Amino acid sequence: MSGPNMGMPLLPSTEDEEDSFGDAEYAAINSMLDQINTCLDHLEEQNDHLHARLQELLESNRQTRLEFQQQLGEDLDDDEDDDDDEYYYDAYDAIYEDDAGA
Repeated sequence: MSGPNMGMPLLPSTEDEEDSFGDAEYAAINSMLDQINTCLDHLEEQNDHLHARLQELLESNRQTRLEFQQQLGEDLDDDEDDDDDEYYYDAYDAIYEDDAGA
């Protein structure tokens, strides 16, 4: 779009022409409105596409975060189990060291 007058020069109007539009003026207005409508349709399509992509990204992000939290929870459980195992190994070693030293 090249502006509100679409590159058409504005001519000073006389008082007789002030309230009347000719076919050329209506055609120019219709052309501008069609261009505006086309631009708005294009923007709406882009907006819908971006909205759909953002929804996909949001869902993917939620899924990744959930998997990460589950994995983090499993790692914490494994760490607790490892601590228990270390306690039992230490107790086992202490028993056999006492027996070996006696």
